[in-house]
Amino acid sequence: MTSSIKDKIFADMKTAMRGHEKDRLAAIRLIMAAIKQREVDDRIELTDEQVLGILNKMIKQRRDSIAQFETGNRPDLVAIEVAEVNIIQQYLPAQLSEADVTKAVTLAIQSTGASSAKDMGKVMGILKEKLQGAADMTLVSAKVKEHLSR
Repeated sequence: MTSSIKDKIFADMKTAMRGHEKDRLAAIRLIMAAIKQREVDDRIELTDEQVLGILNKMIKQRRDSIAQFETGNRPDLVAIEVAEVNIIQQYLPAQLSEADVTKAVTLAIQSTGASSAKDMGKVMGILKEKLQGAADMTLVSAKVKEHLSR
């Protein structure tokens, strides 16, 4: 049986405990708490795809916080959030290049026959399934808008 993302996170948590890596351990515990919360709320065992969704949501939240902390001139808090983003990203698949994202967007638009911004939902539905975890969906959404507004 292959190891799941959850198994890897749990193993890394144990390693961080043994190595007395306080900051890494704190970030991993946040991840585990988010996963457990979703499993308890929905009474399910999360799949790797669902775990990737949680990780992406956590990264998005931290990026939003980073922007606010930068505006508020709080470099100390920015550093904490950046460190957490870096740790969370270790559990995501390799990110696609901008060229690969553009290619995927173009193919999705062609396959759905989308021609205007009102078709964006169909295109994003396909792309979310294909690119979840492998690309920043905010960037993907912007690319779709750009292509459909031409």
